[in-house]
Amino acid sequence: MKNRFDLIIFDWDGTLINSIDWIAGCIQRAAVRCNFATPDYEATKGVIGLSIERAMQTLIPEADDDTLNQLVANYADEYFSKSISQDDFFPGVYDMLVHLQQANYQLAVATGKTREGLAQALKDTGTAELFAVTRCADETQSKPHPRMLHEILAATGVAPERALMIGDSIHDLQMALNAQIPSIGVSCGAHSEEFLHQYNPLLCLSQPVELLTII
Repeated sequence: MKNRFDLIIFDWDGTLINSIDWIAGCIQRAAVRCNFATPDYEATKGVIGLSIERAMQTLIPEADDDTLNQLVANYADEYFSKSISQDDFFPGVYDMLVHLQQANYQLAVATGKTREGLAQALKDTGTAELFAVTRCADETQSKPHPRMLHEILAATGVAPERALMIGDSIHDLQMALNAQIPSIGVSCGAHSEEFLHQYNPLLCLSQPVELLTII
């Protein structure tokens, strides 16, 4: 795959940051605060990557609009109760990102996070300058709709076949399929390699830093 790509688009949570357990717990606690039963852990993991609104709707379809707004607010309270740092990256991720940028790859983020959430995460990890463009679920359409990838391609001027999507969830890989962008799965986050392979990635890695050995 050497010299095949100009743009590498990363999901954030579960792909670069080891945050799946924390996010799942925040979603579960947000539901309990609204007097719902604790959502099943595997089901909760399965919605990570969607916008938080869509994730809550999927887990708790009986919630009306007012309750949905409260669930989202509760989640934000829980999530922002803890800050992150470079220590929360999967092993070797920060150095990998620096290496890729210095090797003249354009780097991007396509995430189900809100803009507020990603901005804080980029600040806390000192990585804002590494990414040419970022897109968040609250400023475009939720995964797996391809719109955020189309917007990243437009912003960078890169053709779909020269871009690569890296993600840990089926929502990431389905979005890449919908945008006709090649993808690579990482099995360190929300979904197993078995699930990820159903969405036709070029391959699956156990850790994101393995990307350096193939491009």
